Amino acid sequence: MLLGIDVGGTHTDGVAIDTANGAEVVAACKVVTRHDDLLSSVTGALEAILAEVDRAAVTQLNLSTTLSTNAIVQGKTEDVGVVVSAGPGIDPHNFMLCKDYHVIDGSIDHRGNEIRALSTRQLTRAIDACRESGIRVFAAVGKFSTRNPRHENVIRRSICRCRDCESCEDADFISLGHQFGGALNFPRRVATAYFNCAVWRLYNEFATAVEGSLADMGLSHVKVNMLKADGGTMPLPQSRSMPVQSIFSGPAASVMGIIALTDIFHDSVILDIGGTTTDIAVFADGAPLIEREGIDIGSHPTSVTALKVLSIGVGGDSAISVVGSGVRVGPNRLGPSVCLGGERVTLTDALNYTGACAVGDVDASRRAMDDYAEGHSLTGDELAKKAVETAAGAIFQATRELVEEINSKPVYTIHELVEDKRVVPKKVYLMGGPAEAMKKPIFRQFQLSTEVPANYDVANAIGAALTRTTWELELFADTQRHVLFIPSLSYRENVHSSYNLEDARKDAVNQLTMQLDSMGVFLRDEDAQITHASSFNMVEGMGQVGRNIRVKCQVRPGVVATLGGK
Repeated sequence: MLLGIDVGGTHTDGVAIDTANGAEVVAACKVVTRHDDLLSSVTGALEAILAEVDRAAVTQLNLSTTLSTNAIVQGKTEDVGVVVSAGPGIDPHNFMLCKDYHVIDGSIDHRGNEIRALSTRQLTRAIDACRESGIRVFAAVGKFSTRNPRHENVIRRSICRCRDCESCEDADFISLGHQFGGALNFPRRVATAYFNCAVWRLYNEFATAVEGSLADMGLSHVKVNMLKADGGTMPLPQSRSMPVQSIFSGPAASVMGIIALTDIFHDSVILDIGGTTTDIAVFADGAPLIEREGIDIGSHPTSVTALKVLSIGVGGDSAISVVGSGVRVGPNRLGPSVCLGGERVTLTDALNYTGACAVGDVDASRRAMDDYAEGHSLTGDELAKKAVETAAGAIFQATRELVEEINSKPVYTIHELVEDKRVVPKKVYLMGGPAEAMKKPIFRQFQLSTEVPANYDVANAIGAALTRTTWELELFADTQRHVLFIPSLSYRENVHSSYNLEDARKDAVNQLTMQLDSMGVFLRDEDAQITHASSFNMVEGMGQVGRNIRVKCQVRPGVVATLGGK
């Protein structure tokens, strides 16, 4: 039996899915998310689910959490010491993210050759300055470390003055830029390493608490995976060193949930209307789109691969306000809806008033809407209808702008680059608590076939439960230098001058398989897919001196099962 928990902005959803005969939701729950204590939200959902199922039958828990995202948005991150080495070219000071940011002289070229050794004097001074500031977590990033991590390793060893970095007391944690993938984009790796460190301690404290709670519940045998932004999962032990991958995992759960619940073949719009926000995703030819180079965290581009999702401040608990002759919904959530004990009228109260739903105390919604409307020379009915249409209109406008943005660039799905593709949505899928109530208003705005699938209110948790583990690596080989390097694994070996593209393909698949096997993840042959393979001859004078080979291999996002009867 698989458990899925999605910690959302308003509610934490949980499901138990029996996979003995297909896939069937056998228990589901919603509990209020406590942002000051996310662990209690997780344990509350677990307790509600376990009250309905045999806990001995549970084998896996997949968890999506807003913890890292909230920490960054709310400025509750830890100070980080960032030490970078770039060499000639773009000024690394342009990417300064924090006060303890130090640039060290030294450079490695694009093929991995050391052109200039690191300045040990500058490095020592930088590390001492960080220690004086009380820094305990460090990010080390070199411009071409994905071709040769020598300088990052020198920085790491300099921070860890003892030989055993695993038990080093000179730093609690060090992120190395080359471990986040093979892309050469230096600024993205700087930001990724920084944010990974900034949330590391908070995330690990949470992970430890989750493990403790599972043990207290008699679930020590359960394998725990964390959802990633790319629509996959990673085992909890591996996630401890890569917490940045869990950022924006909630929207990813939305996308995987709709994949588990429906068969999508055409260009489509996916709307997950929650209590605080609406997440908007677009599918091209039935496949979700992906942020190919990485997502932005704040104003900083990173190398964190993610599904392309836009979040806007319109949800069931979005506060209604009247400004002049106009009605606004959101973007703020100022507490729960009046029908659920709140003080400000919300979109849910408006939907209650129109009869589209019956959540909580419907009479309280009607009284509050009438009172608020009277103060602005409106009737309750007028206010409710305007609020609902305003919310639907805001979602439509944001979706139209997203589609326009998508069509201004090459279209990348989780499967491939779709050549000369222009996305033209033909259907809308709705999920989230207010989905059924918003179906007609959304249809009026989009004028497209609009579907609300079964289990729509816990679709995120279903997506979390059924999402499979994803992983990727890039292999680089330089036969002139006789070197093979896989950055994300920090793996390096010597190769013969006859090493070729086919050898690289096989090695990439083998290394990916072995990596997942070490994580306790079984990989079928068809799951490991080569997404890029290239080989360029290197010529000096009049003759070929070697080959520059690059192969990218990954397990793409997907679900392990779909719900019966979808």
